[in-house]
Amino acid sequence: MTRNAGIVFVLLVFVATPPVFAQFLGRLQSMREGDGTLLDRSMIMYGCGIADSNRHTHEKLPILLMGGANGGVQTGRHIAMNEDTPVANLFLSMMDRMGVDQDKFGDSSGKLEIA
Repeated sequence: MTRNAGIVFVLLVFVATPPVFAQFLGRLQSMREGDGTLLDRSMIMYGCGIADSNRHTHEKLPILLMGGANGGVQTGRHIAMNEDTPVANLFLSMMDRMGVDQDKFGDSSGKLEIA
């Protein structure tokens, strides 16, 4: 989280946030939207952008991508990326699924196969 945050605050965030986020996803899943749900129509990323705040590393990030993006994202998978894969590749791929045509985003090196 941050090297300067108090341990109590960090623990509070890591303990309190997941149940609230799960409740949010449950609400999206319960809302009908045409022939699916609002969660089926959404694309939501949940995770952390930095692995070690002391070294400012961003390898092996635990990131969840939820929702079906209106059929644009294949769900129910676990994908382990190579350690040198920039997280910007995920952002670039998400933009692509939303109809934003970009060749590059930050330090991206290409798009991921999320569809």
